[in-house]
Amino acid sequence: MRSGLIAEKIGMTQIFEDNGIQVPVTVLKVSPCTVVERKMQDVHGYDAVQLGTREVSPNKLAKPQREYFSKKNIAPCKILKEFRVTSDNLLEVGTLINESHFDAGQFVDVTGTSVGKGFAGAMKRHNFGGLRASHGVSVSHRSHGSTGNRQDPGKVFKNKKMAGHMGHVRVTKLNLQVHSVDAEFGLIYIKGSVPGPKSGIVYVRDAIKKTART
Repeated sequence: MRSGLIAEKIGMTQIFEDNGIQVPVTVLKVSPCTVVERKMQDVHGYDAVQLGTREVSPNKLAKPQREYFSKKNIAPCKILKEFRVTSDNLLEVGTLINESHFDAGQFVDVTGTSVGKGFAGAMKRHNFGGLRASHGVSVSHRSHGSTGNRQDPGKVFKNKKMAGHMGHVRVTKLNLQVHSVDAEFGLIYIKGSVPGPKSGIVYVRDAIKKTART
């Protein structure tokens, strides 16, 4: 299991194949990710690498953070992310990872924070059908209806699907395919959609439930 990388979601576009087929893709911008720290089984209890990206001025960091990067002789990074790896994929501190880490045709898992929708009703949040459009229903057409039973059990069960906060949660989409990689501009084109808004940070790693296309 290899390390993943940190990327920025630029947006979506379309690519036309040689045979004329239109393919919707999400464009990810990859800034070089630096290996900041190694976590090893015999010391930390697990194997992982910590990546950092987006250099930031040391003046914008607290003293403990400045010392953390200074001891490793690495430029301070704004974003840090840890990826679990196998012991044979532990990279040395200071190693750079860019878009060439992935190949066209392979499958990846992408993790991001979904777009926040604020407070949403039951119809939007859970795809409820709503109440009748007429025949006695008044001012309650989009409500979720009854939420409990009678005297027994006399309560609303936990996790009942009701109106509430929608979106802005951690989402991982599995088995997305890399359409192509643009080394000149540091871009990765992923087939289909990816969680998160434009300019949102996403984490890309090798698919854990599917192997690369042969």
